[in-house]
Amino acid sequence: MKACFIGHRRLFDSTLRERLKEAIENEIKSGCEYFMVGTHGEFDVMSLNVCRELRKKYPNIHIQVVLTSLHKLKKELLYDDEFGKEYDEPYKDVETMIYDIEEEHFKRQITISNQKMIEECDTAICYVNRLNTSSGARKSLTHAKKKGLKIINLYDETKFPTYGMTDEEQKEYYRKIFEKYKKR
Repeated sequence: MKACFIGHRRLFDSTLRERLKEAIENEIKSGCEYFMVGTHGEFDVMSLNVCRELRKKYPNIHIQVVLTSLHKLKKELLYDDEFGKEYDEPYKDVETMIYDIEEEHFKRQITISNQKMIEECDTAICYVNRLNTSSGARKSLTHAKKKGLKIINLYDETKFPTYGMTDEEQKEYYRKIFEKYKKR
């Protein structure tokens, strides 16, 4: 059995990690041995880290990082601007693969890569807001449903920072955030 991860770039849920760990561990206990994860968002990073952590307990699981382009890999390998040093190989402890999509527009590469992962998997572990109609993650979730994958969606709308706010309160919330960034 094989599972993939689908999620938004940004996470707004401080309790997600524990629920993600529990979901992955339940899949392992149900016979899943292969986990495919992308490289483009906070959910991907969290999923990869949790899989690495669980591999210590379950050494037979395989983690496969799906790269969307060689350009992205080269960028990650060459230099770490923040710390001013060369990167160590970020995926030396996992398998890596890349689909033949290098010629696609970079924004479509993620969508196509997600679709190809879904084609190979039985389960999709997700962090997807079903109400966000323009989201690539939602489109991938819809594709996974059409393909008949088992869906485990860990998104909890109550964890979103503007949950329960009126439209006016939401506008004020985001206005304050944007003002803070303007001052930088």
